[in-house]
Amino acid sequence: MNSAETLADQAYRHVRTAIASGELAAGERVTERGMADRLAISPTPVREALRRLEIDGLIERIGPRTVLVAAIRGAAIDDLAEVEVGLRGLVARFAARHATAEQLDALDALLDRADDLLILLKERRRQDQPADRHLAELLDTMQEFNDTVSACAHNPVLVRMLEQSRVFSRTHRRELLLTRVAEDETFGLDRYTSHRALVRALRARDEVTAEHLALSDAQGGLSALREGR
Repeated sequence: MNSAETLADQAYRHVRTAIASGELAAGERVTERGMADRLAISPTPVREALRRLEIDGLIERIGPRTVLVAAIRGAAIDDLAEVEVGLRGLVARFAARHATAEQLDALDALLDRADDLLILLKERRRQDQPADRHLAELLDTMQEFNDTVSACAHNPVLVRMLEQSRVFSRTHRRELLLTRVAEDETFGLDRYTSHRALVRALRARDEVTAEHLALSDAQGGLSALREGR
């Protein structure tokens, strides 16, 4: 755990991740004591974490010490996806203002890693060899890239709003993406060039271009996935 992270922060992040991954399903009952035992911490930081999650709309309180995981599906997830697109544009705009040299170098390094994985992925497929692990690594790398762009914004409130918009859709969209790539191995690859352009815009402190690139990429990815549903 990061030295600046409290036990309540840790509990909040753990429960939110469990909801996003489906480990905690919609409608599932969660108690303060049960979660405290699961995390091997006292109930007090769990209580604070659950209050935050309730404000986020991720859980619903049904008793003084008991909550249910909120059920948000269908059209609501689509609405949140649209919110995410707009927030990604704002994040990029703030990132153009505040990204440090170290963060920008980290973004380039992540894209270098993605390029290497993409070459390896294509070679594995050319040889008709399994490539699932390399594809998963590529998706993880691009998620790390997106998370690093968010960190570049240096705006915790905005980043938290972005994370909230993705909680219920993250796992579903990854599964959908894997399905689309299995059907068409070139799916989404034409959008990778925009990531390099985004980093160049961030380095140039070009807020307008950075926001435009982020919006176009996010909307393009969402539209492409929707076409395959």
